[in-house]
Amino acid sequence: MRLHRLDITAFGPFGGSQTVDFDALSSAGLFLLHGPTGAGKTSVLDAVCYALYGSVPGARQSGQGTTLRSDHAAADTRTEVTLDFTVAGRRLEITRQPPWERPKKRGTGTTLDKAQSRLREYDPATGVWKDLSRSHQEIGEEITQLLGMSREQFCQVVLLPQGDFARFLRADAEARGRLLGRLFDTRRFAEVEKHLAERRRATEARVREGDAALLADAHRMQQAAGGAMELPNLAPGDPGLAQAVLTAAAVARSTAREQLTVARCRLTVAESARAAAERALEEAREQARLQRRFAEAQERAARLAERAGAHRQAQERMERGRKAETVAPALELREAADAEHRAAAAAEARARALLPEDLAGAGAAGLAAAARRAAEELGGLEAARRAEQRLAEVVAERAETDRQQRADEEVLQEAEGWLAEWETVRSALQARVDTAQEAATRAEQLAVRHESARQRLTAARRRDELAEATEQARRRALASAQEALRTKEHWLRLKEQRLNGIAAELAAHLVDGEPCAVCGATEHPAPARRVAGHVDRETEERALTDHQAADERRAEDERRLGALREALAAATAEAGETPTGQLAEELEELEAELEKARRDAAELHTARQELRAAEEERERRLADRRRAEVRAASRLARKESLDHEKAALEAELAEARGTADSVAARAAQLERRVALLTDAADAARAAEESAERLKDADGRLAEAAFRAGFDTPQAAAAALLDDAARRELQQRLDAWQTEEAAVRAVLAEAGTAAAGRRPPVDLAAAEAAAAAADRRLREAVSARDAAARRCAELDRLSARVAAGIRRLAPLREEHGRVARLAALTAGTSADNAHRMRLESYVLAARLEQVAAAATVRLRRMSSGRYTLVHSDDRAGRGRSGLGLHVVDAWTGRERDTATLSGGETFFASLALALGLADVVTDEAGGVRLDTLFIDEGFGSLDDQTLDEVLDVLDSLRERDRSVGIVSHVPDLRRRIHAQLEVVKGRSGSVVRQRTVV
Repeated sequence: MRLHRLDITAFGPFGGSQTVDFDALSSAGLFLLHGPTGAGKTSVLDAVCYALYGSVPGARQSGQGTTLRSDHAAADTRTEVTLDFTVAGRRLEITRQPPWERPKKRGTGTTLDKAQSRLREYDPATGVWKDLSRSHQEIGEEITQLLGMSREQFCQVVLLPQGDFARFLRADAEARGRLLGRLFDTRRFAEVEKHLAERRRATEARVREGDAALLADAHRMQQAAGGAMELPNLAPGDPGLAQAVLTAAAVARSTAREQLTVARCRLTVAESARAAAERALEEAREQARLQRRFAEAQERAARLAERAGAHRQAQERMERGRKAETVAPALELREAADAEHRAAAAAEARARALLPEDLAGAGAAGLAAAARRAAEELGGLEAARRAEQRLAEVVAERAETDRQQRADEEVLQEAEGWLAEWETVRSALQARVDTAQEAATRAEQLAVRHESARQRLTAARRRDELAEATEQARRRALASAQEALRTKEHWLRLKEQRLNGIAAELAAHLVDGEPCAVCGATEHPAPARRVAGHVDRETEERALTDHQAADERRAEDERRLGALREALAAATAEAGETPTGQLAEELEELEAELEKARRDAAELHTARQELRAAEEERERRLADRRRAEVRAASRLARKESLDHEKAALEAELAEARGTADSVAARAAQLERRVALLTDAADAARAAEESAERLKDADGRLAEAAFRAGFDTPQAAAAALLDDAARRELQQRLDAWQTEEAAVRAVLAEAGTAAAGRRPPVDLAAAEAAAAAADRRLREAVSARDAAARRCAELDRLSARVAAGIRRLAPLREEHGRVARLAALTAGTSADNAHRMRLESYVLAARLEQVAAAATVRLRRMSSGRYTLVHSDDRAGRGRSGLGLHVVDAWTGRERDTATLSGGETFFASLALALGLADVVTDEAGGVRLDTLFIDEGFGSLDDQTLDEVLDVLDSLRERDRSVGIVSHVPDLRRRIHAQLEVVKGRSGSVVRQRTVV
């Protein structure tokens, strides 16, 4: 991989846009990245790693885009990193933008834009860049596949970090194992160890279960045989156990078949006896039923004869009711006329009781004339009534004028008092408005920070939930994979058994005289026989179906696991690695501050309203004072006019009232007299008319009764039937007729009459005989079923025992083989001389390659003095095979790497890092790493050693590599001509690229 160009905007310490031309720097082979402490030298390497993997290296990784943003950047400038590089013969450009809280385009505050990524490829044929993807996941998979390295491997072999390999050089075997395990991804070997251990435990458990199942089936056979089977006193694993169980099972099956034959014979005899008893019982029951039916019919006929007289009376009553129904309309008309006449007479009496004595005997015409005279007198009082109403209005208006005068005086006094305090009130309200405005501004600022913290906490919680769900999905996927493997093995085993017995399956369809489907012969002297445990086609196909279903479940679980891992990666990219509890505490602190600011700001609206209300109140009181003064000036003339009009009206009304207290009282007297006279005249006319209608109704009723055959109207009324009585009488008549027809039908039946003449049957004796026969049959059936179940259970258990015996042999062989492999890979086998686990063995081989590659450069850096070697010795109780020593050529002795001086440790760890980079590169698939970076450590070297180290680094150009040294050592500025300087300032850092001659 070769870097060409890096563009940085608002990233880390860089507030603006900066460009690094790696092509120009790499042309010299060796270039220097320098600058003061804190200027941002390491941030350039962070930008390269972030562009490739979407996160920064090591402890600087936070996963939150907001922490990558420069504090010096302008509010409207978005953080962006663009890297132009070549890998695997393809020139690519990747651009990444972390999440960004930008100012809102409308209104105040900020809004969060999601992270964005873009991958482009340069097409040399057309000379243009083509878009490949904008998906974070797709870009990450593409980069990892092209580079062949994870982010940890890339940071370890391309961005050689300061101090990491010095710690690796002095670390113990366990620490080296963890680092090498991450770099070379030896998890698959650890999974092999774990898988073999699990297989050993599983096969051992299956063997034990097989022995236990064999003994359990033998005991079940003994129970099913009912004591007719004897088992030898043998334990699981004892020799001869299987043969003894099979022999005892054969004896038990033979005895059970003999018992089944005897039970079947007894059952046949019992079935015949029960059939005869049931036929006799059915005949007795039918005879008893007919005799009961005949007796019941005779009793019903006697009861009908007793009720014959009542039936005739009911018929006569029904006939008189039908005749009376023709007189019903005339009766209803007469009753209505009588009720109307009585009501009219009562109303007339009540109306005449209210009249004066001189009019109590007058007729309807005289009462109507008196009512007209009183109404004429009432009409003459209309003008006086209007004058009286006007007088009341004048008096009320005069009183209202006095009340308004008093109210205006109170308004003037209150307005003067309130306006005197105006300036003090206004100052206090304005102070409250200013204080609340400051709190509102502070609340807006806190709200922006709170929303960002809330979103980050939500993402962290989603990250934790997805981590747990991913682990559960991983376990489910592992379980479903094991289940799919188990069902496949079961299917293949059944298929093999079926193929072994396929001849017997074909022979089952042979018919004498018909050709064989295999050889064509029409004679079949010795067809193959089915052996115990033969598997048919249906069983094999069911096993295949089970395997296919299990494999589909495995695929579905793996797809679900992949989706959860993708979601977890996205949530981790958004939430970072910060613990959820810490984010929750930060959010709670922000919420407390925000709540306090909002409570203070909540007073702003109230304070403004109160100030505005006070100003409006001041204007209102000024207006009220002006209006009260104007009303007081115009009120004097109105009072004089009202007093003059009142005197004139009082004189006019004194003449119109007469002896009454008021015009209204006089009018009320006349209105009451008119009403009484009118009501009495109407009541008298209604009484006269109702008397005429009653007389007419009496005549019509007498004529209708005579025509219907009744002597008097009262007789016709007594014969009428209401609806309920008519329905009840009709139901009685219908029931009598139905019962009479039913009794005649029963007595006419020939079978019933014949049964009634025979003597009573003995039904109890027939039922007892049938019950005894049925009981004997049930006992015979129970005995037959018990014998059949005993035979079937013994056959089933015998077949299962035979199958279990055949199955245990390969299981024991498999268990022995897996146990030997598990012990060998776990380091507990005697065949493993170094007692090394499989993962440790692989890592030891990798460490040996790393030591050999590092020694080539270490000898040049140390002038041939030091050589790195790896050791398989076991360090105490720790991991063996990961030891690392240095051989001193001056003394010829091997010593620990911890005894090296500071400068020696640096160039030894540098050689180790370069060697590790070569080995990891080869392991990753041979991807060329044309650009490397080394971060610090050169300050511990003397001039001669520094020259030797730089010669080694400069020799990397032989492999067409360029090496960037990150250091602030002044002497390197004179030795290395191509330089990239990072300069820090108050407005952010900038980069300067130059070549020193």
